[in-house]
Amino acid sequence: MKEEAALTPPEIAPRPPSTFVLELILGALTAFAPLSIDMYLPALPGIGGDLHANTAAVQLTLATFFVGLALGQFGAGPLIDRFGRTKPLYAGLAVYVLGSAGCALAPSVEALSAFRFLQALGGAVAIVVPRAVVRDLQSGAGAARMLSRLVLVMGVAPILAPLLGGALLGAFGWRSIFWALAGAGVVSLAAVFFTLPETAPPRHGRAPHLAQFGELLRDPSFVGHALAGGMLQAAMFAYIAGSSFVFITLYEVPPSQFGWFFGANAAGLILNSQINRRLLGRYSPGQLLQWAIWGSLLAAALVWTLAFTGWGGLWGMAGALFLFISTLGFIPPNSTALALENHGKRAGIASAVLGALQFTLAALASWAVSATHNGTAVPMASVIATGAVLGWASLTFPARRGKKARGEAPPASESSGRGKAA
Repeated sequence: MKEEAALTPPEIAPRPPSTFVLELILGALTAFAPLSIDMYLPALPGIGGDLHANTAAVQLTLATFFVGLALGQFGAGPLIDRFGRTKPLYAGLAVYVLGSAGCALAPSVEALSAFRFLQALGGAVAIVVPRAVVRDLQSGAGAARMLSRLVLVMGVAPILAPLLGGALLGAFGWRSIFWALAGAGVVSLAAVFFTLPETAPPRHGRAPHLAQFGELLRDPSFVGHALAGGMLQAAMFAYIAGSSFVFITLYEVPPSQFGWFFGANAAGLILNSQINRRLLGRYSPGQLLQWAIWGSLLAAALVWTLAFTGWGGLWGMAGALFLFISTLGFIPPNSTALALENHGKRAGIASAVLGALQFTLAALASWAVSATHNGTAVPMASVIATGAVLGWASLTFPARRGKKARGEAPPASESSGRGKAA
């Protein structure tokens, strides 16, 4: 907390716009990833036919995007700590617009994959900057509350994206989806240029170096919370990668109705993110995170059981997935706030490592679902369950080792805080 006071004197951190406007802008920036993924999901079969590519080649455009997001965030962190938050963001959004336009004009699936990679590199900056700005302005429960509001804005994207993508696909073809994303990039660039203040002006000292990454990785709190959030993020992307097959092919849901199932799960995530914000007045981020991790573990076990046995049919699986995705409304705000808590001076690098880890795990989860495809829901459910188990383990075992190293007796219930006393 002393660190935060040193970071934000009036002459260094100008007063931002109203909280509502700031959170709206940051939430919209964070939504670039789900928009760029979910809007084109309904178009995947059409892209394959138009570009004369097989299913594996078209699915590779999704994996390429994940790789670009991971690498882009890893590179963006040192840049936004060295040159400030806004200038790298302008450059990233410009690259995103160029990549989106390239996707719209792509003559082959190979070109589409290349431009998706470029699009992801630019969009990665838009993911890193909001978390760093939140840490510039808040910490602890305050940061978790602000991140919960960002999830509200960001969470609208998975609800609207498949519906908007399907509408554009039906009216103008799949290329129009990428023109729409390019337009969103232009509008966002104008919005941040005119309204987003600089919360961490450029530093004129030495450039960030590898030692700073090492300091992050030696912090058990950062590693544990980053891995916990990352594993559950990976489980969510396993759902994204496999849900269209499970609902449309396996359970024969019409493509026009798939978006409603997808949107219902996103609505549950949004609702719980706002419940999380309210509960932060009574409980610590650590307590809420641990309870949510346990909830996600139980829901994932239910998803796997239904997939393996075939019990429940469409509505059983839909309900279990709703429970699992809904629990994630509590996890990213709290795990992110706790991971960044000790790293205000290097919030950019910490945010970048956090994001790169999450999207690397997401790419691996998406690949695992595709590689183990066997015509059932078991591959998707197995990756979801694995992510939930590893997320629980990432949060639980480092905390226990840390307590033993300090000579503390493990309490009956592990948590990272005790409500207002934390």
